[in-house]
Order: sequence, then C-alpha cells, then structure tokens
Amino acid sequence: MSGMFVTCARGLEELLRDEIAALGIAPARATVAGVHAEGDLAAAYRVCLLSRLASRVLWPLARFAAADARALYAGVQAIDWSAHLAPAGSLAVDANVAQSALAHSLFAAQTVKDAVVDQLREAHGLRPDVDREDPDLRINLHLHRDQAVLSLDLSGAPLHQRGWRRQQGTAPLKENVAAALLLRAHWPQIYAGGGLLFDPLCGSGTLLIEGALMAAGVAPGLARARFGFEGWRGHDAVLWQQLRSQAEVQARAALAALRPVFHGRDRDPDALAAARGNAQRAGVAGFIHLERGDVAHMLPPAAEAGGLLAGNPPYGERLGERQEVLALYRTLGERLREHFAGWRAALLFGEQGDGHMLGLKPVRTQRLYNGALACTLLQFEIRGAGVAPAAETTSPPLPAAAQMVFNRLRKRHGHLRKRLARERIDCFRCYDADLPEYAAAIDVYHGRDLGASAAAAPADAPVRRWLHVQEYQAPAGIDRAVAAARLQDLLRAAGRAFEVPRARIALKIRARGRGGAHYGRMDERGQWLEVSECGLHFRVNLFDYLDTGLFLDHRNVRVRLRELAAGRQVLNLFAYTGTGSVCAAAGGARSTTSVDLSATYLEWAGWNLLRNGFRGDAHRLVQADARAFLQADTRRYGLVYVDPPTFSNSKRAEDFDVQRDHVGLLRACAARLESGGIIVFSNNFRRFRLDSVALSDAGLEVEDWSAASVPFDFARRGGIHGCWLLRTR
Repeated sequence: MSGMFVTCARGLEELLRDEIAALGIAPARATVAGVHAEGDLAAAYRVCLLSRLASRVLWPLARFAAADARALYAGVQAIDWSAHLAPAGSLAVDANVAQSALAHSLFAAQTVKDAVVDQLREAHGLRPDVDREDPDLRINLHLHRDQAVLSLDLSGAPLHQRGWRRQQGTAPLKENVAAALLLRAHWPQIYAGGGLLFDPLCGSGTLLIEGALMAAGVAPGLARARFGFEGWRGHDAVLWQQLRSQAEVQARAALAALRPVFHGRDRDPDALAAARGNAQRAGVAGFIHLERGDVAHMLPPAAEAGGLLAGNPPYGERLGERQEVLALYRTLGERLREHFAGWRAALLFGEQGDGHMLGLKPVRTQRLYNGALACTLLQFEIRGAGVAPAAETTSPPLPAAAQMVFNRLRKRHGHLRKRLARERIDCFRCYDADLPEYAAAIDVYHGRDLGASAAAAPADAPVRRWLHVQEYQAPAGIDRAVAAARLQDLLRAAGRAFEVPRARIALKIRARGRGGAHYGRMDERGQWLEVSECGLHFRVNLFDYLDTGLFLDHRNVRVRLRELAAGRQVLNLFAYTGTGSVCAAAGGARSTTSVDLSATYLEWAGWNLLRNGFRGDAHRLVQADARAFLQADTRRYGLVYVDPPTFSNSKRAEDFDVQRDHVGLLRACAARLESGGIIVFSNNFRRFRLDSVALSDAGLEVEDWSAASVPFDFARRGGIHGCWLLRTR
C-alpha cells in the first residue's frame, strides 16, 4: 500500500489538507477526522515533524476483508512482522471498529496482538511484550464494514504533545487546536503586518507559545523526545536525522529574527508560573511577556499597536455559578469595546454559544473540537464603544428539529415535576429517542459535587443539575457527519432546556455488543456526585464509566427490595455499587452480603453503605465470582437479589451468558434460601427468555414482575429489563 492517513480533530480536516499540500505532499484529500495523502517515508517524517494540526500519522501496511476474528487473525499473520518489530521488542494495538461483525474494539485489538505475538514467537522463540505507554511499535487497526486497514502509527504519542508542556491548567487546550484557532484568525498574516498577540486569560501559555513558534516557523515536533517510528525496524535513521538537522538550523535562524510581540495575562500565579516553564522549554520565553491581572483591568499591551486578542475563556463549570460566568463575559466584552478598537479577537467557547453573551456580534462562527469536547470559535472585528452591541443573552438559534427536542424536554420535565417531588426522586429519565432523528437517552441528575474526593458532600453544598446523555449507535445508512451534527444539536437543546452548561453534560455512545461493557473505564475525570433517591444517598460518576453507579431503570426494583428485606439476611450477587444492599439495609435487613468480582465497585458499595449509616460486620463486602461464591458459601438467606450482566468474559471467572446460564445460577441461589425465602432476579437482555419449565422442575415458583418493575419515566421504552420473583415450593 502507498500513502498515509493523517488524523486530526474534527473540524480541522480542510486546514490540515492545506497544510499538508503546503509541505509539498500531494495529492491530499480531506475526509472525516483526517486527510489521505500520497507520499514516501520522507513525506511521512515531514508531517510528523512539521505539522501543527495533525494528531497521528498512520502508515498503512495492508487492507483485507475481516468478517470474523479468524479472518482478522489470518490477515494480520500474512504480514512479515519481523520486518517491523524485534522479537523481544514491545507493541501496542489501537483499534477503531464500526459497522462490522466484530463489534468490540478491545477484542479486535487483542486479536491483532495475538496474531503478531504468535508469529514472532513461532519464528524466533521470543515474544514481544505489550507496552501501552511507550511501545517500540504502535499498530493501528481501522475496521469498517468488515474491511480492515492495518497501519503503523508513526507518531507514537499524539502529535499535539509537542514536548514542551509539562504543566497545564484544569482544562488544557490541545496544542494543535490552539494552532488551528490561530490559523483561523489569520495570525501569521497579522504578525507579518506588525501586529501583537495578546491572551488575557493565558493559563499555561499554550496559545502564546504556539503563536510564537508559528510566527518564527519553528517545526512543532522539534521539542519531542521521541516519535513512534524510532522503534520501528523500517525506520530510516539517516533520513530522519537529515530532516531534523535542517529543521534545527532553520529554527535557530528564525528565532534570531522573531519579534517579542507576545503578551499574556492571568489572575492565577500558578498558571503564570506554568506558562513561564512551558515557554522556557519551547525556547520562546524571551519573546513572551507575562503579567498577573484580571480581565476587569486589562488594556492593550501597546498603545499604538493593534493585533490579535486570542483566548480560551473558562467555560461555565470552571467558574462556578452561571451569574459569575455572565459577569466575566460581560466584562470582557466591555473592555474589548472600550479599549481594543481596531483589534481582531478570536475566542474559543463551549459549544452552547455562551460567547454571544459578550455583547459583541461575531463576524465568523466556526466549530472546533478540543479532544471530544465540541467548542465554538467566535471571531470579532472590534469597532469600539460607539457601536451598539448585540443583546448579550443572544445565542445561535437551534435548527427546527432540535427546537422540537427543546420543546419536548421542557414539556416532559414540566409533566414529571410534581411526581418526582412527591416521590423524592432526584435522578430520572426525561427523553428516550422520542424523536427518531435524535436517537439518544437523556437522564437528569441532581447532585452535590464531590470532585475527586471520597468524602461525603457537606450538607450545605449546592445541589446542581447534571445531564447524562447516551447516544444510540446510528444505523449504517446514516452519514457519520450528519449523525455527529445531530448529536451536537441535541446537546445544545438539552443544555438550554435544563439550563446546564456543557461541562456538566456527560456524553456516552451505546452500541450493541458482548462482554460486560458497562464495567469499562471511559475517562479519568474523577468527577463524583452525591445524589439522593427516596431519602437514601448514593455516589455516582457520570463521566468515567459507561454506567453511572445507579441504574435508574431499576428504581422500582430497589423499592421492592426495601419492602421485602425486613428481618431477613440479604445476599446481593453481582452487587455492582451496592445500591440494592443499601435499600435492603434501609428496609430493616438483619444483614447484607454484597458479592462482586471488582474491587473498585466493592469500594464504591462500601461508600454507599457508610454514607447511609450502615456499617459493621452485619454488612459484608465479598470480592468473588458470584457462582464460585454460591458453591463455597454455606449460609442461608431470606432474600437473594441477583442482577447479572448479559455477558461476562472476565479473566478471573468462567465465561457467563445470562440466557445460557441463568437456570444453573438460580438453582444455586435457591440452594442458599432459607424456608420462605425469595429470589429477586433481573437482567437487561432484551431478548431474554426465562426457562420457567426448568425452574419449575427445580422446585421454584415464578412470578413475572417485569411490567411493574419499570419506573414511570422509563415506561415509553418497554422491555428495558425483566424482573421475576422466585420462591421455593
């Protein structure tokens, strides 16, 4: 295969295509989240070293059909891996899977890894290790509609990691997004015309440093310690050193001629210290002037010079309450009108359009993505205080269909409000693909912010509204760009309907698949909330896991457990975060035993029990496989709650399939029941069929409680789960 695929953040494709063409690499064709470009290895090296916008450079090795794991394994084994990786080296595999029979990226990546390792071990008697952080070779699999493209990732760590940023703020702006902002705002032309660059909210200095390197023409990759291709056996070290040496010579000459026209301001002394350190490592500290101060007192750095004011103002959540956000934007707009006439401003806001609250009318509005976070870039030509500003609360109108979502959310919330208050429900579902074009579920959480703390929230901590949005995977016939645009419109509509800033909206994508996906880690935000349900308190995490820690559709099941638990010893299998145990304890259970294989979720369950005042030997937490526990345990229980996953293929336990294995599981539960005991069995497999005959033969009476177990706010989506009560005859 020839050529390369250069990835980038969404919204940067056209800019990246033009940048690659300017490097003399042609033809280049933009597509979703990247650019296809023709070129040899020298061209790929130049992109790694010189591109300000790229995220990764993928060097294709093979394309082949992969309708199943066997075909994928065979396609990978057809490549001679000894030409790419030493047998005792290390590797990592990244996989992107869409609209294919192989639906799980982790499984696909594991298959690729196994094929490489098996080939090298059979040929050389040695096998490479897996190193996710810094491998000798990083392999990329793109599997779309059962067609696999296997590539080497020549970049290694993402290219936005230039090597000079060791310190950053709480909401860092990626370096390639900063470069895109500056290019969109025509900073190179402004610099060439004698203008300044001023960032009044500079944080760790990313925009200023990128602006200085861009003005000087310094290769953005020069400060990196390592690229991914340096551990590859096909690496041409001589060619690379020639390109790097040329770039170093050019950088020294360019920096000698750079003008010190870069000015930053921030009210946080720690941020300014980080900016100074980053600028020093980037080699541009002598060209950047930094000072401490707030927006309310900012003035142009030079009285007679104009230029570009660029910044990434804090989004709503980073400043706290919305009124404080409005005050900051209002003040920023006033200072721009009063003191920056003749300047150009380019400001990056959250995607909900809050930047219009500056009271200025933008000359251009564009969408960028900082990682997964959609942002809005607004550009202004500052005309001075004599020009009447736009209304400060104006924000971009929603498309007609998204306006329908907004209206539906407001109406639905109004309809539910009284019942939610009466039943003391703070977390509920307000939308579930009500409009086919906007296929997502929206759950509302009212909670106190715990941050990264494990401690309970103070009683006077404010209760804020948060949204948990789960997008259902779009059908194969829907264009990806159309689906992405609809999703962003949905997020805007939901944020406005509930008056929730984007920083308090968690977004997940639900896709069909096997393998207990709800236990996977998705992010590292560490944002914990304390929420309430029927007078009980629970810790949830909306961002870091696919599920939040509180299954809202099981609210009625928890109420029933509370009713059934009085005076009983309760066993909670597949306990997850222990919410069932908390409800049983609140209902007067003599004891609770929570069994789960995950130490993380047992710790979470312990927090929930302690927060509600349930502690001591009466409330056991047991880390074990549920079926193994039932075989080893000798206690008798009056109530057993079992809510297993649909599938599980954990390395620490036997594979589990709820349809295949539920009879054996429930028989084992029945063996642990005392006389008059009850099993509450639920699961979320929509195609599940309870084997009532086999359970009856085992001496169990079955009551189907599924319909009654679905809460009123989930009633529109019938069959979301099943629930049965089982008793011994």
